Amino acid sequence: MGTQSTVRNATPPKAAPPAPPKGLAALGHWLARRRLVVLLITLAALVVAVPFGSDVESRLSEGGITAPASESARADAILNTRFGGGSPHLVLVTSAGAGVDDPGIANEATALTDRLSRERGVVQAASYWSLDKPATLRSKDGRTGLILVRLSGDEDEIRKTAARIVPEVVGEQGSLKVTATGVTAVRMEIERISEEDLNKAELLSGPLVLIILLLVFGSVVAASMPLAVGIFAVIGSFVILRILDMFVQVSVFAVNITTALGLGLAIDYSLFIVTRYREELARGRTVHEAIGESVRTAGRTVLFSALTVAVSLSAMLVFPMYHLRSFAYSGIAVVILAALGSVVVLPALLAVLGHRIDALNVRRLFRRDAKPAATHTDKAGFWHGLATAVMRRPVPFALAVAAVLVALGLPFMRATFGDSDDRVLPASSPAYQGAQVLREQFDNRESSPLNVVLPDIDAASASGKVADYAKQLSTVPGITRVDALTGSYSEGAQVAPPGPSSDRFKGDHGTWLSVVSDTEPYSERGMDLVKTLRAQPAPDHVLVGGQAALLVDSKDTIGEDLPWALGIIALSTIVLLFLFTGSLLIPVKAIVLNLLSLTATFGAMVYIFQDGNLKWLVGDFSVTGMLDIDTPILMFCVAFGLSMDYEVFLLSRIKEEYHRTGDNVSAVSWGLERTGRLVTAAAALVATVLLAFATSSLLPIKLLGIGLALAVIVDATLVRGVLVPAFMRLAGRANWWAPRPLARLHEKIGLKD
Repeated sequence: MGTQSTVRNATPPKAAPPAPPKGLAALGHWLARRRLVVLLITLAALVVAVPFGSDVESRLSEGGITAPASESARADAILNTRFGGGSPHLVLVTSAGAGVDDPGIANEATALTDRLSRERGVVQAASYWSLDKPATLRSKDGRTGLILVRLSGDEDEIRKTAARIVPEVVGEQGSLKVTATGVTAVRMEIERISEEDLNKAELLSGPLVLIILLLVFGSVVAASMPLAVGIFAVIGSFVILRILDMFVQVSVFAVNITTALGLGLAIDYSLFIVTRYREELARGRTVHEAIGESVRTAGRTVLFSALTVAVSLSAMLVFPMYHLRSFAYSGIAVVILAALGSVVVLPALLAVLGHRIDALNVRRLFRRDAKPAATHTDKAGFWHGLATAVMRRPVPFALAVAAVLVALGLPFMRATFGDSDDRVLPASSPAYQGAQVLREQFDNRESSPLNVVLPDIDAASASGKVADYAKQLSTVPGITRVDALTGSYSEGAQVAPPGPSSDRFKGDHGTWLSVVSDTEPYSERGMDLVKTLRAQPAPDHVLVGGQAALLVDSKDTIGEDLPWALGIIALSTIVLLFLFTGSLLIPVKAIVLNLLSLTATFGAMVYIFQDGNLKWLVGDFSVTGMLDIDTPILMFCVAFGLSMDYEVFLLSRIKEEYHRTGDNVSAVSWGLERTGRLVTAAAALVATVLLAFATSSLLPIKLLGIGLALAVIVDATLVRGVLVPAFMRLAGRANWWAPRPLARLHEKIGLKD
């Protein structure tokens, strides 16, 4: 009895308590417990950030398209500091119904020229009327004359001076009608229209994004989560750009990519976090457990994905032009903040909401029994069926899609690159209209001469050599006139005596020549002319500058640094995906497929924007026969980063399934099923934001928006839906293979579940 009683009353052994969460799971639990503190700190930071970052555009720089150490940049710097001369920044196209030689018109125009020359920040103002009426500054019909204005200072100072004086002189000035064009006027117009178009794109894409989010999530509360993270990322990035501008030059055009990329990535990342959270709730986990598991799985993938995108964007830091470097600054900042917002701020919001994440279910407006969209199912759906069909016949599917992408990419073989001039502006822009008058009514490019600087020569003692050199340059095909201290030279003509502005070619040491041609500066012929001038024998060391020279040097600099940028992207992709998967083949596959997809995108850009096709679809624009040289680089880095974004999300689920089952085919099918809908939704949201840029009247922004949207759509459909399953089916277990030394290395430093 006693023994039985002892047995009956014995306390059963206690079950071991569950192991406390570690790593990112522990972070998720901590954020859930400290949710109010996290949200209050975030709110306080935003309250400070909004006024500090709201005026970021007015503080950033407008230039940065030139390589600072290039020959043309050095020539322009010497002209600014030593001679106060060079190409005009503003060209005032001055028209009069009575003709430019009418005495009354001449008096008014001379007075306007004198007034401009006395303006603060104006180095020189010369016109048809102040230079003894040279024919080159008079239009063919005799109704238009030019006023050429050179400004002092760096790019920002020049822009501020132009912004002050242009509104005062354009429009009706007595009997004169004045239109401002030229390099600075065009860039000011680009900046103004860019800001207007960005605001228009945001107003257009905002409602569309909200509608798509509602369709994806089915609930107003869940759909608002990505928007909250996007606001956090964009505002925070503006603050970072404002701070960076205190130490380095930052281009104002970086703001454009900040808004689009910030909202797009915030949507991507928060979409995966919220979806995983709803899955975990559906499995019966508590709110805190669901948050911990979501941060451990989806949060880890988000952080890794953000790292790959940031590294892709960092490749633009190898270029010396701060215009391109600024896109790296803004892109890296917004990627990091979007990831932090999704992994830190979003879990705190989810902890506050709990099961109310599905509140305000919009589906109930159409069906009374509607429930939140299933977020996790073991039923095979469309994406599982597509992957299974592809993997039954991987070779035909892969060859068919690859053939389509290669065919789309073929036009890129004849791509020609140039720089943005007035032709990127809409036809309604005054700067564009003024430039068109220059093309149609003036034979010479007086507003965009080439500047040949001889910085080390003694102009006084070597005037004969300088004169001979000027005569020699005047015989080069395409050169119509060479102006120097010793006079003006043109082929087959006697030397003209020095004009009233000839002193501008004289310095304490050195001299320079203004070389006027009949060639469009941003053309193949214009670039060839620069190379011809640089190859001419000279009496001393020379530097050739001017718009065409800047383009030549920019292309050369980008050509030299591009292999380094591509190398950074390729190497970092291989290393990061190896750490993520432990595979040697998957990173190589990712690079090959991404390049195939991007080549197709670039080919389409040549067909549309270089050749001028499909205007009925993308909107009207001026066909220049070339692509802006900076835009494809930006497109490549951003699109490659976004492609890797989707790659990491897909691989995370495939890897999870493969480790669970060991079946490669099943892992690919279910991995695509788990992520196909999400990647498609994310791509649709990002493409919507980017396609809003297509409404821009500026050609580079239109090209960027359409190009990136096309890249995202192609990657999320043809690449992820067909090429990835086909490739992984053909590779089989080799997908997860690595040489033994690398496998051991991955065991030590690789990303673990």
